This record gives sequence, structure tokens and C-alpha cells, in this order.
Amino acid sequence: MRNEFTAVIEKDGKWYIGYCPEIPGANGQGRTIEECRKSLAEAIKLILDDRRADALRGVPARARREMVVVA
Repeated sequence: MRNEFTAVIEKDGKWYIGYCPEIPGANGQGRTIEECRKSLAEAIKLILDDRRADALRGVPARARREMVVVA
């Protein structure tokens, strides 16, 4: 389950439109399903990177930081 998210993809005319229910605001589009999936993955990464940076702004400089991996 590491780094796995649900992609909901629908055809809309000549385009595929996708979103991720677990990550509000994560949307993608493309002329093919693969383009849509790639666009959505990029949106998810941008949102998560931004959320991490925002959350870490309030962490005291002297606090210990470690990575936790969820498998």
C-alpha cells in the first residue's frame, strides 16, 4: 500500500478526466488514460510535497525528525 492512491478516471468527450478521492484537489487530465494517470500522479505529488513543507514549518528547529515508512 506504500504510495498507492485511488485514481477515478472517466471519459469526457475526447479527454480523460481523473481525480483521487483520498487527496482532495488532486485532479488530472489527458487525451489517453496513461496521460491522465500521469497528470494525476503529478498533481498528487505536488499536493503532498506542499502539505509536507507547510506542516514542517511549525516544527521546532531542535526537534528530532525521522522518516516513518508505512508498508
